[in-house]
Amino acid sequence: WPSARDLDRVGRSRIAEAAWWPDLRSMTHRLQTIARDHFGWDRLREGQVEAIEAAAAGRDVLGVMPTGYGKSAIYQVAAVLRPGPTVVVSPLIALQRDQVAGLDDAPDAPLAVAVNSAQRAGQTQAAWQAVSRGEAEFLFLSPEQLAKDEVRERLAELAPSLVVIDEAHCVSAWGHDFRPDYLRLGEAIERLGHPPVVALTATAAPPVREDIIERLGLREPLVVTRGFDRPNLELC
Repeated sequence: WPSARDLDRVGRSRIAEAAWWPDLRSMTHRLQTIARDHFGWDRLREGQVEAIEAAAAGRDVLGVMPTGYGKSAIYQVAAVLRPGPTVVVSPLIALQRDQVAGLDDAPDAPLAVAVNSAQRAGQTQAAWQAVSRGEAEFLFLSPEQLAKDEVRERLAELAPSLVVIDEAHCVSAWGHDFRPDYLRLGEAIERLGHPPVVALTATAAPPVREDIIERLGLREPLVVTRGFDRPNLELC
């Protein structure tokens, strides 16, 4: 700890701030290492680190980031740090398949499985068993699956450590007509004991963000928004 002379010279607040720097650098380095070794990402982008730290610490997060920014990194890296399965609510079976395949192709990512209406009964049972045995970290479901009482009861027994709502704007912008079961996700989250929630979307104006927070029952969430300028894209 600094001497009295040091405190007088640079001020107590500066010393207190400096004392935290090694810990912050250590956590950031750990997250970067997980991202690289488990998922094959060379680096985490601005906004991802803050969101991952919050989710890993058990805080609700709303991430509004453009397509291709790496929103999935938020819950995937956080899941490695939290004991217990991660439930990912994803709206389309094709998207679920892509997400599971992406995790399968990663260098050392935890196992991912899905439960949906396109699967045979044997596949669904195998997926549930993999999660209950601790073999699978990620369980992908549609909002319609999570609306079923038997699914929620089964999930409650598994005590998920993280619930992810992908395409979260559907809760607000399209929920009433497009996917009504998105509107029931807040209730489902509460019935699971309100584990930390990560809500992700590529598009959400301030009123939509407020609606997402209210409808999902997010508790003092960290809201991370990043711009939509994509210098790698251009109109020809």
